[in-house]
Amino acid sequence: MPRSIRIEFAGAFYHVMARGNRREAIFLDDEDRRLFVQTLGEACAMTGWWAHGWVLLSNHYHLMIETPEPNLVAGMKWLQNTVTRRFNVRHRAWGRVFGDRYKAVAVEGRARYYYEALLDYIHLNPVRAGLVRVNKRQSVLDYAWSSLSTGYAVPPRRRPKWLAAADGLAVFGLADTAAGRRRMVERLDRRSVEEAAARCGTVPVPEEMDARCSHLRRGWYWGSQSFGERMLKLAEGAIKRTKSRAYRSSAVRQAHGLKQAEQWLGEGLEAAGLDRADLSRLRGSDPRKVALAELLWKRTTVSQEWLAERLQMRSAANVSQLLRRAEGKRKNVPRALTSFVAGAMNGKL
Repeated sequence: MPRSIRIEFAGAFYHVMARGNRREAIFLDDEDRRLFVQTLGEACAMTGWWAHGWVLLSNHYHLMIETPEPNLVAGMKWLQNTVTRRFNVRHRAWGRVFGDRYKAVAVEGRARYYYEALLDYIHLNPVRAGLVRVNKRQSVLDYAWSSLSTGYAVPPRRRPKWLAAADGLAVFGLADTAAGRRRMVERLDRRSVEEAAARCGTVPVPEEMDARCSHLRRGWYWGSQSFGERMLKLAEGAIKRTKSRAYRSSAVRQAHGLKQAEQWLGEGLEAAGLDRADLSRLRGSDPRKVALAELLWKRTTVSQEWLAERLQMRSAANVSQLLRRAEGKRKNVPRALTSFVAGAMNGKL
């Protein structure tokens, strides 16, 4: 079966889903779940994504992602590769954690109906899975591993910065106050009581709609007819351009990683009092190089091979080793560069 085209554009919303290899568990305990959420936050910081909703089950996850820049492919590649590596290190395992390619349904996120339908579908997933038992008076809030319990139901100061919960509440016409957040939970609890558990939160497909095309679970887009026509044009354009495997990676680099990395590299060198010609005479382990490598690795999507080449740090393996040793330590780094790196890390540049 040919691979589906990934439709990427600035300001896109997606319903992203992935299952474990052979449908096996991808979360063995709560520490695995915490590690996934942490890695998702890092991916959002790196790519500029906003997460509007998420839920983790034992062998799969669902995300509602907004990409201000067209970089879904690069961000998902980093996210799933990093989760796999961390899972295998933690459990002393090897090989694939996820099964087939993740599924990404482009969503008309600016339209209230489609936004609400997807977010409810995600937050009611534990009810459908039998993890929230309505007949025992359990609430959707009792399930700890979703954006509802960790974001939509708590004050802004307690939720992740990358979670767009305030936006989500506003779409439902709710204020980001204790009363508004309570109404969000109460509305979902009503749905869980009124609808059959196996279908709770799902959306019926009209007879005139082809679910293979437009559906929040099985289709390749979820939205109105005009949105579908726009997605089709984008898909046709991508098919025409995709004549080699190199296309997708080069397009993604231009979208976020390469452009941002080149800009920060130039500004960082200036803050360090260096120019690009100075890199060849400095050791690969020079603290200024390591500080810049850490910034570009954590906040853009460039590879460690790219860092090794551009910063002249010998090899990707050497970059990886130096980053592990550094991990936030910035000894012998000029104050101006330290300030620049901290500002970029915190999104203040």
